[in-house]
Amino acid sequence: MESFAGGLGLWASPGLPALFSMTRQERAHIVAGELARRFPATPIPLDHSDAYTLLVAVMLSAQCTDERVNQVTPGLFSRASTPAAMAALPVEEVQGLIRSCGLAPAKARNLVALSQQLLSEHGGEVPADWEALEALPGVGHKTASVVMVQAFGVPAFPVDTHIHRLARVWRLSRAGNVAQTERDLKKLYPAEEWGALHLRMIFYGREVCPARGCDGKRCPLCQRLFPPKKGGALTPPASSS
Repeated sequence: MESFAGGLGLWASPGLPALFSMTRQERAHIVAGELARRFPATPIPLDHSDAYTLLVAVMLSAQCTDERVNQVTPGLFSRASTPAAMAALPVEEVQGLIRSCGLAPAKARNLVALSQQLLSEHGGEVPADWEALEALPGVGHKTASVVMVQAFGVPAFPVDTHIHRLARVWRLSRAGNVAQTERDLKKLYPAEEWGALHLRMIFYGREVCPARGCDGKRCPLCQRLFPPKKGGALTPPASSS
């Protein structure tokens, strides 16, 4: 495995502890152990009852908190919890029901359009297929990944901003984009662990090591991975890509 000391300049200088020559795989093992200890259970944070309501909730969560989505979906699902019911609603009504989620006009159009497409192309069912999911209006790779792993149990490692940030801070990836971060993380962990790790990293990023709140003193993983930096975790290296 590649050592994170490689290519980092001063981070690999002889005066720094051997800790900084830790391999990516060694870091990955430490991270997985701490996350499992802190978050043994991995409940899906978005309220849903089936693959369709999960798909809707994930789409609404774009640039919106899970808490807000969970406040909005009861009213939405009381009006339309199936593709047939959603497809029959005017876009303006859907927009009004989801207004507080942000980006409501685009989300409403996509929800109605994808529901119509599910009816016309998939018999009103959410397909357990990558290509078919990503062909639905408003469904990108991350949304498809969440649905595949959480609704259908297909191995996937959805990467959001929390995971992308933490993977760089912990030197599990030096990628400058979420697509490469996803590929890097998949190489480090067995496929059967991807779904739980995805959720654990999100929980950790929100509750323990937020982007604006971790100074390296309160976060156990930053402390363990970077103990010489008493004032805070080391700044991730700039991406070479």
